Amino acid sequence: MSEAAPPPEAASQALRLQAVSAHYQGQSVTKPALADVTLAVQPGERVLIAGPNGAGKSTLLRIAAGLMRPSAGGVWLHGVEPRRARQVIGYLAHATLLYDELTAQENLLFAATLYGVPEPGARVETMLRQVGLSSRADSRVDTLSRGQQQRVALARALVHRPAVLLLDEPDTGLDAAAFDLLEELVRDAESTVLLATHDLQAGARLCQRTVVLTDGRVSHHATSGPLDARDIERHVRGAAASA
Repeated sequence: MSEAAPPPEAASQALRLQAVSAHYQGQSVTKPALADVTLAVQPGERVLIAGPNGAGKSTLLRIAAGLMRPSAGGVWLHGVEPRRARQVIGYLAHATLLYDELTAQENLLFAATLYGVPEPGARVETMLRQVGLSSRADSRVDTLSRGQQQRVALARALVHRPAVLLLDEPDTGLDAAAFDLLEELVRDAESTVLLATHDLQAGARLCQRTVVLTDGRVSHHATSGPLDARDIERHVRGAAASA
């Protein structure tokens, strides 16, 4: 696919998806993973991406992170394509993607060095303290519990102070206290956030607006006022019923 030129307003937007469609290999063209999705997110906004299973939430976040290229349309972060803007992206999925044979500290140091973080050792120490894992810094990841691994993955997503934070079911393996910690760290980061989660109450607390996907299309977009988890759930149930 040839690169599309960004619209003029994309340079001032944290994230812009313009008429984005996506198909997985072997998938029917009649039912894409994403279909003609357009979305603009301003710097500092926190947006909840909701929808039933298979609606396209993870695909949207993978495309925004530069891990998957759209079949059609364009994606830009501050006017730059994701694969050229990875320094400003933090990505956390339900799969941690950590190196099991490395320690928690080594995983974070590797990421911090890759991103060119100044004084990486001090930054890693700070992040381990913030996620409550200073005492497990020298533990191999494969010896940590699932919740502890997710905390390390959260620290890695934040270690380089990303301008855009993409969270795909980040609460996987976390208990209530750990999810409260996640919310606190995300708020303190002051990043632009796209969050996909089935915990709609938590999403409503953290985010300022909601986009509901149905069969890869935007079926509802709440843009003003405090978010109501019950209202979001009604739209998600409606999306599931119509899918």
